[in-house]
Amino acid sequence: MHPLLKYSLGTAAGAVAAGAACVTYAAAYEAHAFRLRRFDVPVLAPGSRPLRILHLSDLHLMPDQQDKVEWVRGLAALEPDLVVNTGDNISDPESIPVALHAYERLLELPGVFVFGSNDYYAPSPVNPFRYLRRRERSRPIVAPKLPIEGLRKGFTEAGWLDLNNAKGELKADGRRWAFAGVDDPHIRVDRYDEVAGPADESAELTIGVTHAPYRRVLDAMTADGYRLLLAGHTHGGQLCVPLYGALVTNCDLDSKRAKGLSRWGPSWLHVSAGLGTSPYARIRFACYPEASLLTLRPAR
Repeated sequence: MHPLLKYSLGTAAGAVAAGAACVTYAAAYEAHAFRLRRFDVPVLAPGSRPLRILHLSDLHLMPDQQDKVEWVRGLAALEPDLVVNTGDNISDPESIPVALHAYERLLELPGVFVFGSNDYYAPSPVNPFRYLRRRERSRPIVAPKLPIEGLRKGFTEAGWLDLNNAKGELKADGRRWAFAGVDDPHIRVDRYDEVAGPADESAELTIGVTHAPYRRVLDAMTADGYRLLLAGHTHGGQLCVPLYGALVTNCDLDSKRAKGLSRWGPSWLHVSAGLGTSPYARIRFACYPEASLLTLRPAR
């Protein structure tokens, strides 16, 4: 065999082996290595005592994911003042009782929620390279519908506030919080015009909630005076480049904001990288599945 051909074949074999090792790591380890990230957010009025929000998103639960269920159940030990759920809880018609079991202890705490597309529709296989192209128009949804009303009923009967194209308020830690939320902008069921208007400045804090962090929604909430914006959807990029980060967000948010805390004009934006994956691509790479604990502190 010619030395150059032998070298080329060896290089190709090495690349295939390295790729297989990365996929095995991403599927067998990282997709199950759930983590809690902590952030301090200087958003409260001077002199206020701190408040803690547990932000959960994108579990994409399947009935066989008991490790994820038990990890989420354990988060109740954090005893947050408020739970915010930004959607995509399920991926299968049989997942609703599984999800309600996962959230059971958290449902005893004050909470709010919005839904994502995969609460309404089951995921379907897609070409992963499609996410590397910017899409100007939404694709028609042809996936089977999920029995979403069972999930909504479980949340609302426990006292969680439904913010799908709705405003509301609740008390947590003895203080009043004001909210505005929209249904999922990714499938264009957001109706911000139904909740538009100045935020209630007499509340301890004003919070805007959405599943997908599209700029049109974030800009509208900020303009109305919501000073903390919470979203999910991006999976943090899901398959990231080490030392670089996310390549895509699957919306019009820039990739540098695919997860974590950043400023959005005068407001703070937190995007959760979420805890799940599509059932057709159960891998994460350089992007651990996560929940977030936000400690709200007085602004300086």
